[in-house]
Amino acid sequence: MGNAKSSAISKEILEDLKLNTKFTENELCQWYENFQKQCPTGRISPEEFEMIYARFFPDSEAKTYAQHVFRSFDTNEDGTLDFKEYIIALHMTSSGKTTRKLEWAFSLFDVDKNGYITKTEVEVICQAIFNLIPKEDLPKLPADENTPEKRANKLWGFFEKSDNDRLAEGEFIKGVTENENAMRLIHYEPITD
Repeated sequence: MGNAKSSAISKEILEDLKLNTKFTENELCQWYENFQKQCPTGRISPEEFEMIYARFFPDSEAKTYAQHVFRSFDTNEDGTLDFKEYIIALHMTSSGKTTRKLEWAFSLFDVDKNGYITKTEVEVICQAIFNLIPKEDLPKLPADENTPEKRANKLWGFFEKSDNDRLAEGEFIKGVTENENAMRLIHYEPITD
């Protein structure tokens, strides 16, 4: 009969996501079911994405960061995320230190999408990351990281570039890989006591 419900995930996308993320087939099917319920159109708008993201960060102002994350995953630049872009986004923002994650981080910081990162762009993202930090954790930050500017300066310092230089993807990945601290500064890690 061949009238399988359209609510099932396509084999092709399933295989691709199993290969490229840490999620199992069961998890992916579960995510897909939820996705269909939440987004009957099969597309997530920036507003919906911000709402989903806000649930992960109930104690902070996640909106700006969510907008940057959305931009970096909307790979076909159509202003929405489809299921595949969405799952890759969840995977990248939650999994270990892989080159893939750093490639994503580069696109997160490359605000104008021109293939290079400037210090100004680093400041923009550091500000967005700062907004994710719950207010009560701010006093616990090291003295050289307790403002978005200081965080940006510290991070930029690892790349040994002058303030007007720009950073290519390879240089960014190398700089972050060689510095534990840079790795920590490029994304938000909840402070554990």
